[in-house]
Amino acid sequence: MLDAPDPDRVRQRLRELAPYVRATPTLALEAGTLSPGPMTLKLELHQVTGSFKARGAFATLLDAEVPAAGVVGASGGNFGLALAHAARVLGHVATVFVPSTSPAEKIDGLRRLGADVRVVDGHYPEALAASEEHVARTGALRTHAYDAEGMVLGSATLGAEIEAQHGCPDVLYVAVGGGGLVAGLASWFRDRCRIVAVEPEGCPTLHAALQAGAPVEAGVGGLAASSLGARVIGERCWAARQWIDHSVLIDDDQIRRAQHDLWRHARVVAEPGGAAALAGAQAATGDHGDVVVLVCGANVDPATVVAQ
Repeated sequence: MLDAPDPDRVRQRLRELAPYVRATPTLALEAGTLSPGPMTLKLELHQVTGSFKARGAFATLLDAEVPAAGVVGASGGNFGLALAHAARVLGHVATVFVPSTSPAEKIDGLRRLGADVRVVDGHYPEALAASEEHVARTGALRTHAYDAEGMVLGSATLGAEIEAQHGCPDVLYVAVGGGGLVAGLASWFRDRCRIVAVEPEGCPTLHAALQAGAPVEAGVGGLAASSLGARVIGERCWAARQWIDHSVLIDDDQIRRAQHDLWRHARVVAEPGGAAALAGAQAATGDHGDVVVLVCGANVDPATVVAQ
C-alpha cells in the first residue's frame, strides 16, 4: 500500500510553497443561498493558473533534478497550465501533451506560458500515452497530473490550509477525476471529517472502482471531461479510499446548474469540473453541521457561464 503524506511533511511543504502559490480565500454562505443549509466555499479556483494543480506542480518540481530536455506532462489543461507556470518560474523547459478535446482557452493559456504544446487526438489517456513516448525518446522528466507523490502532497497542503483557515469541517465535498486531489485531502483529514467524492456520470473512475472492488476502466466524456476525464482511478487515490466516505454521481445538467448558481449567488465563475463538488453537495440530502465545498478550477470562457 502506498504511504500517505506525513502531516509534518505536509506542513513543511505548505511553508515551502508559500513563495509560489496563493493562500486562497474561503466564502461563508448562509442557508438558502446555494443549498438549504449553510456552507463554506473554499475558492481554490483563485489559485495561480486557475486551479489547485499549481500546488502539486511546484511540490513536484521543487525537489526534482530536471534534465536539459526539461519536464513533460499530459493534461486536459489544468495540470498543464500549472506545470508550464512552475517550469517557467523555476527555469525549466516544459512540453505538455493535451487532448484535442481540451477547451481552446486552456490550450491558448499553455502557449502564453511558453510551453511546447502538442495536441493529440482523443482524450486525456491518449495524451498521456503520447507523453510517455516523448519521455522515452528524449529523457525529459516525467510528471503525472494526479497519480504521483508530489501531486498528492501538494493537494494535502490544501487540506492543511483549509483547516488553518476554517477548522476541520464535518463534511468536505471534493470533485474527482484521477483522484490526486481527493487522495491528498483524505490523507490530511483521514477520519476527522467525512470526505464526499463527487464525480460526473461521464467520468466515474472512483465510483466504478468502488463498485468493482478494484480500479477498472471507466468512460471519459461529458461536460467536465477536460478536467475530470481520467479513465482509471489513480493508485494513490485507491490507496486512500479508506478515508473517503462515499462517491456521488452527478449529471451535466447538475453541473451547469452549479456553475450558474455560483455566478448568480457568489459572483464566482467556475469551470465545469470546478463546480462539480457544489453540484454534489446540492444533490445531497440530510447533511448537517459544518459543510465545506471545494471550488477547484476557473479555466473556462466566462461567457459560457454568465450567459446561462
